[in-house]
Amino acid sequence: MTTTDAPGSQEYICVTCGTQYPASAQPPAACPICEDDRQYIGPQGQQWTTLAAMRGHYHNRFDPIEPGVTGIITEPKFAIGQQAFLIETPGGNVLWETLTYVDETTVAEIQRRGGVEAIAISHAHYYATMVEWSRMLGGVPIYLHETNRRWVMRPDPAVRFFSEDTVELVPGVTVIRCGGHFPGASVLHWADGAEGQGLLFSGDTIQVVPDNRWVTFMYSYPNQIPLDPETVRRIVAAVEPYSFVRLYGAFGRHVLADAKAAVRRSAERYIEHIQSPAANETV
Repeated sequence: MTTTDAPGSQEYICVTCGTQYPASAQPPAACPICEDDRQYIGPQGQQWTTLAAMRGHYHNRFDPIEPGVTGIITEPKFAIGQQAFLIETPGGNVLWETLTYVDETTVAEIQRRGGVEAIAISHAHYYATMVEWSRMLGGVPIYLHETNRRWVMRPDPAVRFFSEDTVELVPGVTVIRCGGHFPGASVLHWADGAEGQGLLFSGDTIQVVPDNRWVTFMYSYPNQIPLDPETVRRIVAAVEPYSFVRLYGAFGRHVLADAKAAVRRSAERYIEHIQSPAANETV
């Protein structure tokens, strides 16, 4: 349940990005995540809610995706609308990404499946109510790359910052820091997924586009700010040592065959276009 530090205080949630803030008597003056140029507040301006106000209006749906992988999504859509993934392995379960909405029904279903050993999140746009998830799931650790520390709006002892480029959460499940979208933007690799062929969960560090034979790489998706070629090369190099046949994105679009090759050829096309004279012409 949500806890408060003083009578009348609440953990306010930004309606635009879904990020929860520490308990306060009044909503924050602004949301730094939404004021950053990777995000967009929208014409409605800054709005706030709480988990208590959301209860009864939202629920989380569990979608079976493939053996060991279940998608979790909030209905109706809230904030950015990302999808979380429950990854079930013999060495322990992992929750990849968090949603803003969480309730006892959601937690009961996760616990029925064996709970989770760890939570890991790709970048700040999905930090959401991560502290609530951790507490309701028994205080499980939340793994974030330390270069994203400034974007943690609600600090908590459950948050464990790692400085390495990779960290293994349970046997065969590894967070890989790629950078790009955020300095600590990460992906998750499950070596034994897809019957040992490997799965990659990319958030939008590597974004699946509508033609799901391809992916893209951006500094800001709402504001369409591209990344430079060298950063894209580093992202591809970070995942190159890992085998993966499928890639699961954050918004229901997935590369379902030959995913590693799709990342390579997408990067080549992206870099070729960015470096072409036509891309730099002034209209």
